[in-house]
Amino acid sequence: MRITKNKRRRFKTIAWLILVASVGVMVLSGSKLWDVQQSYQMADDSYKYLTFKVRPEGRPVFTEPQTSAKSVNESVTVPETEPAIDSGTQILGRMPDVAIPDMEIDFDVLRSINPDAVAWLYNPDTVIDYPVVRATDYAYYLHHLPDGTYNNNGTLFIDYNWNDFSDKLTIIYGHNMKSGKMFASITNYKKQSYFNDHPYLYLYTHEDERYRIDLIYGCVIGAGQWRERAFMFDVNMDELLVYAAHHTTFRSPVSYTPGDRIVVLSTCSYEFDDARYVVLGVLRPEFSD
Repeated sequence: MRITKNKRRRFKTIAWLILVASVGVMVLSGSKLWDVQQSYQMADDSYKYLTFKVRPEGRPVFTEPQTSAKSVNESVTVPETEPAIDSGTQILGRMPDVAIPDMEIDFDVLRSINPDAVAWLYNPDTVIDYPVVRATDYAYYLHHLPDGTYNNNGTLFIDYNWNDFSDKLTIIYGHNMKSGKMFASITNYKKQSYFNDHPYLYLYTHEDERYRIDLIYGCVIGAGQWRERAFMFDVNMDELLVYAAHHTTFRSPVSYTPGDRIVVLSTCSYEFDDARYVVLGVLRPEFSD
């Protein structure tokens, strides 16, 4: 069958349009990737500068290794029914007391940059080395750095239902960034081996208090279920502990009692739509018994 000149011309035109469209898509994708990388770099630079301002000596040298929970069984056995918590009984064992790394945070400088700053959270050998602010809603600090710059990395912030870490329950929210920054690393607690190597974090407050957060549970939960059960309120903390114990991804030897303060670290997870991964820990003052 003979192809006329008009048809050839149309074929060439269509081919050129496809080529131009493909190039346009590539340019647009490249531009978006560039924007994302620039956003990551902006956030990294901002946090590095902030760290230099409030902690001129830089990252502390951790001279004593974290006590490892190697004795904990690598496999996680989840009970078939949610266990009841006896308020007078210790759960499992207890992490040995250790000195908290001597990290001096100039909270006067930090709070001059952001008056909402209430603490600094540090997890040795991970990227978690960030200020924590108190929010007035669930939205602003999802997309703003501590200095107020709009950025998708956001800032670690505590649930606005609570004032500070003196409350019975404190929840810290942070993004699960593809770059691995912010709270992306806490999803590693889905593996027992990661908990064994990172069994606790450290918290420094603007009131010159220093704590170790002894981790007890980590679990996946839907955001809708979290809201329905109102786990953000301390009146439901026992139910939260029961749920977390039943669904935990690691076994911890840590004990807790009804008088202990609980800290929750929360980030996005991707097992299903609107999934969250939360890690729970007990707030221990330095050299507590």
